[in-house]
Amino acid sequence: MDSREFLGLEPTHNPFRWKLPVTEGISTTGNFLFGGSGLGAAISAMEGTSGRQCVWATAQYLSYAKPGEVVDIDVTIAVSGHQITQARAVCHVADREILTVNAALGERDLEASGQWEQMPADVPPPEECPERQRHSDMSTSINDRLDERIVKARPFEVLDGSEPGDGQTLLWARLPDVITGVDATTLAILGDFVPMGIGQSLGARAGGNSLDNTLRVCRMVPTEWVLMDIRVHAVERGFGHGLVHMFAEDAKGTLLATASQSVIVRYWRDRPRDRVERIAEQIEKSGGEVTDVPPT
Repeated sequence: MDSREFLGLEPTHNPFRWKLPVTEGISTTGNFLFGGSGLGAAISAMEGTSGRQCVWATAQYLSYAKPGEVVDIDVTIAVSGHQITQARAVCHVADREILTVNAALGERDLEASGQWEQMPADVPPPEECPERQRHSDMSTSINDRLDERIVKARPFEVLDGSEPGDGQTLLWARLPDVITGVDATTLAILGDFVPMGIGQSLGARAGGNSLDNTLRVCRMVPTEWVLMDIRVHAVERGFGHGLVHMFAEDAKGTLLATASQSVIVRYWRDRPRDRVERIAEQIEKSGGEVTDVPPT
């Protein structure tokens, strides 16, 4: 399947409107739409409407959509030039706005090129790295559809808050179901890893909920695995900020894209599935404002 089929994104009779039925397979363990899934769906919709490939896209996360709901994605082409399209996608459930994504799409012929950010040295291939161990049941979430191999990260059980990390986390990741190749939508799904880096950097059982995510697409090359070089820059005032460099598995270590996020830092207090009903009640009662959400 391709990335659009992975998400379950559907076109409609209107080329400017797309539909995303929210399922557990594209949601978090907290039982709401995974941020990377939302950004990926919006990118795919804008690429489908414009007929051009994503250059960059930035998402602002506003509310939560839960499995069983349908997110409508309304695409607006603000400017369409000879080479570049500027577009916007508003993703909503009825009148409740879930996220808004702005993007530029297009292609330019330019002889000059270069890559100055290098893949970390001495990274073993994914088949030589251990699988990421989960601390709770992930079978009914997008995590069950991700394959992750740890290069540099500490086990969850040793993250007791006593020893902060150096701000870097490394892992290989892939979507085994997506066999047509990595695209911008795939990278948007995989790029939502700063919350994991927050816990590793604090040395604590923590994560966070994304306020935003900006994907910048560099160069696409065939690759099955993507190396995620997660760098947390700072945690202050209850928020964490970081950047993910995403490299291909090829000999050159091609930089595919970067993804930067700011997150609301949260500590794990109980198992995420114990709070699903509480989250659903908050969504229904408040029209989308949720205050008690487990970290991703």
